[in-house]
Amino acid sequence: MKKLKLDIVGLSYSQTQSGAYALVLGEAKGKRRLPIIIGGFEAQAIAIELEKMTPSRPLTHDLFKSFSDAFSITIKEVIIYNLVEGIFFAKLICDSGEKEIEIDARTSDAIAIAVRFQCPIYTYEFILSSAGIILDEENATIETGTKEEPQLAEKSEDDSDFRKKSSEELKELLKKALDDEQYERASQIRDEINNRKKS
Repeated sequence: MKKLKLDIVGLSYSQTQSGAYALVLGEAKGKRRLPIIIGGFEAQAIAIELEKMTPSRPLTHDLFKSFSDAFSITIKEVIIYNLVEGIFFAKLICDSGEKEIEIDARTSDAIAIAVRFQCPIYTYEFILSSAGIILDEENATIETGTKEEPQLAEKSEDDSDFRKKSSEELKELLKKALDDEQYERASQIRDEINNRKKS
């Protein structure tokens, strides 16, 4: 069966499930998008790696990466191989140099690991045909009943306060947010710091 490559298009709050997020994967050579509802912890783990942030202590997926590196195991690819009653199934294709092994995984965990190993994510045509949606390019929103938008996260209500802070205060806030594992807030503070460097 031919594999189709997917890229991470965005991560947004789920408007249909409280505390959940919509991870949006896009067909590399096409317009179809595959939205997957994932939990907050997994969304955080994916966002941290995409944003190249370093948590104060390793998260579970970071531990998996360190463990794999220590034993010379690489993840060659992640395949979303099935869809049953709205639940996606994924597997990791692992290579120890001597043999290749497939490991079953939750899709959200598999993708959190994939971004750490910078390995490709694939799926099959029958999954994109049944669960994929086409992006409306005019307004760049995902056209589904839930109207999920492919953005990394909504800005918090107090992010405008960051503009009033000095650079030193922002650095202190960033350190505290990382120590408290408030990664979404940390990314907003980091964005404000980066914006000031550009101007």
